Amino acid sequence: MTTTAATGIATLSVVAIDCREPQAVAEFYSALSGAPVERSDDDWVQLAAQGGVALAFQLAPGHVPPQWPGEAQPQQLHLDFDVPDLDAAEAQVLALGARKHEHQPGTSFRVYLDPAGHPFCLVLASP
Repeated sequence: MTTTAATGIATLSVVAIDCREPQAVAEFYSALSGAPVERSDDDWVQLAAQGGVALAFQLAPGHVPPQWPGEAQPQQLHLDFDVPDLDAAEAQVLALGARKHEHQPGTSFRVYLDPAGHPFCLVLASP
């Protein structure tokens, strides 16, 4: 069966990320993306949608951060954020609490770990 965007049966509205501290991780991504916290309770914190899709952070007390690029504890997904200047954006995300990953496989993007250990990338935006 082939489905095209014009005939899709659903619309992606939220990407939920498991973590031990939803509020702290949501605050990190709020500062990174500029999306304010829209909803918050003990086990779910959601940012306002950007481009039609919201990021949410769900309490998972047993969450173990991925060990990328290895396969023993794979990342399963990561987020990419376009930026106009990699060096300037790197300084900003490090100040927010991100860590630069030791493995950097490309030159037009950089890999970081959020405060919960999830990989994400800053990608040099095309002019």
